[in-house]
Amino acid sequence: MRTSSKFLSIVILTVLFGLSIACTKKPSDDASTKSTASDDTITKDVETKVAADPDTKDSQVTVAAKEGKVTLTGKVKTPVARKKAEQIAKDEPGVTAVDDQTAVEPVPEQAAQPVAPPPPPQPIVVPSGTTLTVRMEQALSSKTSKAGQTFLATTAQPVSVGGRSAIPTGSTVSGTVVSAKAKGKIKGAGELSLALTSITVSGHTYNITTQVLDNTSKGKGKRTAATTGGGAAGGALIGGIAGGGKGAAIGAVVGAGAGLVGGAATGNQQIEIPAESALSFQLSAPLKLPPPGL
Repeated sequence: MRTSSKFLSIVILTVLFGLSIACTKKPSDDASTKSTASDDTITKDVETKVAADPDTKDSQVTVAAKEGKVTLTGKVKTPVARKKAEQIAKDEPGVTAVDDQTAVEPVPEQAAQPVAPPPPPQPIVVPSGTTLTVRMEQALSSKTSKAGQTFLATTAQPVSVGGRSAIPTGSTVSGTVVSAKAKGKIKGAGELSLALTSITVSGHTYNITTQVLDNTSKGKGKRTAATTGGGAAGGALIGGIAGGGKGAAIGAVVGAGAGLVGGAATGNQQIEIPAESALSFQLSAPLKLPPPGL
């Protein structure tokens, strides 16, 4: 009898102990299930709000929630987006803490836009018909000069093209005596024809072609000046003639087609061009010069 009672007591205690354990575990399991469900909800809600917000929608944010603590990882576009994502997580119901581990993406350096090089400077073209006024460095005479003889001069006036300086004053010019014929005492005209052949600009020499300045002395005391090689008289002689002396009438510009200046009106005098006299020639072909500075 006692044995039966003892056995029954043991059974009753075992049952009660089992019920006690069951009651103790059930609340814990329910809390765990509830916590997991809450974390999933928090994660989904935060992800949805981050993806929808204008400041964070372009960011790559990963959300993880555990027991109410939210961890944010990934990259955001700007510091403003980072703060906004963190605030969205903090405002979510059930969140107890936020660990923001997101990083702001560095702003890529913009490649420098290639700058188009400036167009190369264009050459200067002195057109045909341009007048070159030069000052003689030596005297010439129909009596002593010979055909083919060269002479030197310098430009007396600058030449500009389109507002750009083309030929500065003082540029060295070379020329040639095209023909020279002494005037006879009784008959025969004196003749002296000149043309320019080259010019030096900024240390470079260029061939040029000009109309021929043709000077003749016919009859007793008559003198004329004209250009040959095309068109009406296109050049002029400026300066002293026979009897005027060196430098006579220097700088006195004579228009196209005008006669020679100075000299005694006698039938026996020659055509002479003193040194420092100024002569005017016209280009009969364009002169191409490089851009300034080249």
